[in-house]
Amino acid sequence: MTVSIARVYDDPDDHRVFVDRLWPRGVHKDDPRIGRWLKEVAPSNDLRKWYHAHPDEYDAFSARYRAELDEPGPQADALAELVRLGTDGDLELATATKDPSTSHVPTIVAALADHGVR
Repeated sequence: MTVSIARVYDDPDDHRVFVDRLWPRGVHKDDPRIGRWLKEVAPSNDLRKWYHAHPDEYDAFSARYRAELDEPGPQADALAELVRLGTDGDLELATATKDPSTSHVPTIVAALADHGVR
């Protein structure tokens, strides 16, 4: 089992889970590149908007997002679903972000690693 990161615009993968809160521009609802959509795991709208206004503060964003994922609720439940999927086999996390390395996805990958999914 492996966890990988992709852009939603890449070729489809059988193990893909789209993890953005907002639907990607120019992509139809039935596009196979989406895979499964688990928007609940994405950062809250408030945090997403804060990061958009403070793009140079990735470490602070990641710490705040990690705190959100650790709080009981829909985000934690969605993270638990990703843990289950990653435990069952390969997992590809997809985002529409231009640069996935500075998106919320590496924080999800770190949270999955803390749960034994690498």
